[in-house]
Amino acid sequence: MSSYDVIIIGSGPGGYVCAIRCAQLGLKTAVVEGRETLGGTCLNIGCIPSKALLHASHQLHEAEHNFAKMGLVGKAPSVDWKQMLAYKDDVIGQNTKGIEFLFKKNKIDWLKGWGAIPAPGKVQVGDTTYETKNIIIATGSTPSTLPGITIDEKIVVTSEGALSLPKIPKKLVVIGAGVIGLELGSVYARLGAEVQVIEFLDHITPGMDAEVSKNFQRILAKQGLDFTLGAAVQGVETAKGKATVTYKLRKDDSTHTVDADTVLVATGRKPYVDGLGLAALGVSMTDRGQIATDSHYATNIKGIYAIGDAITGPMLAHKAEDEGMAVAEVLAGRHGHMIYGVIPGVIYTHPEVSSVGATEETLKAEGRAYKVGKFSFMGNGRAKANFAGDGFVKILADKETDRILGAHIIGPMVGDLIHEICVAMEFGASAQDLAMTCHAHPTYSEAVREAALACGDGPIHS
Repeated sequence: MSSYDVIIIGSGPGGYVCAIRCAQLGLKTAVVEGRETLGGTCLNIGCIPSKALLHASHQLHEAEHNFAKMGLVGKAPSVDWKQMLAYKDDVIGQNTKGIEFLFKKNKIDWLKGWGAIPAPGKVQVGDTTYETKNIIIATGSTPSTLPGITIDEKIVVTSEGALSLPKIPKKLVVIGAGVIGLELGSVYARLGAEVQVIEFLDHITPGMDAEVSKNFQRILAKQGLDFTLGAAVQGVETAKGKATVTYKLRKDDSTHTVDADTVLVATGRKPYVDGLGLAALGVSMTDRGQIATDSHYATNIKGIYAIGDAITGPMLAHKAEDEGMAVAEVLAGRHGHMIYGVIPGVIYTHPEVSSVGATEETLKAEGRAYKVGKFSFMGNGRAKANFAGDGFVKILADKETDRILGAHIIGPMVGDLIHEICVAMEFGASAQDLAMTCHAHPTYSEAVREAALACGDGPIHS
């Protein structure tokens, strides 16, 4: 019977990062993974393949709409969908093979198969049971659905099916106006599909700063996405290769139907803990089906820990990664921790949307006095040159101390720009600290500085 210091169940961003950090800290480490490739949902059927299709479809959009403006004259490219999917699969392969290489480099054992925990200190994979001092559950999440909807991954699909459709649909209905629905809706809209997004709430992107959400919806509508808000989906029926979605408008309780070639169910995700044997072990769970943990990621069962989508908090790959590193530090006798108030979120449409920290709505709810600094990308020279003037930077700072409390950005490359503000927040910086920092010209990042200046005497270019 093989014995380890730590066995991690799941090789997604949380699991594989945790494994590498454990190995770096001198712990004998193994990872259980039943897929043919490492990387979990994110690398195989989530973050990475969706970004590949977003990138490819954005290049098509640029060719169709902006090339001629720059003097690049010629026929716009046609879409070879089979080749685009092959490109996506190649990107997946490069990334998953990279993790396999890192496992070998760090002497991490890959226990191939699906794991269960028959008792504390034991992990069963197939017919083999392994002993370990510590177990870390990093099994991630799976798409959730609604009553009256049956997923077949052919006509009615989750994000997994949407990344490998046999052909581009003429009509795509997206149920849910969150990150996944809007990213994949954007992909297919750029590729020529008619896209209708149906959302239960009266606004898109739940939890986002309201001003950014409103502007984001307006921009996406200009790009061709049609929004039906305040609508409760009652069910989806399929027949003869088509689907019919039935929904009720909450404002008047009227019932409507819409036909589609493909229906993408993007109503969120739920922890994936099936088959682990947690109930038999007596592992405490939350009301939402998450594994309950303490501040050191320990469950109520000694020697069993959990991280990532399987526990409370935002279901983000980078949150899982940081938790993976933190729990590795704990197991090595160090003081692993992370700051949950400084976790950025990004939507990879065009323009991108990013955020960190408090929104105006949360600050108002807690009665905190704050000030707002805003700057439009239309005042940024680089953005105007690149047809990327839509959007703005918005920084929220404490009214008295000027300490940065949050930031919300919609515009070009803002998934990268947000991290300057994250670092500032980690150090407890003021908006003035950011405003006094020299930024290279011409860059998109100057818009961040201008928003910081707007928290004081005002921006320069507005």
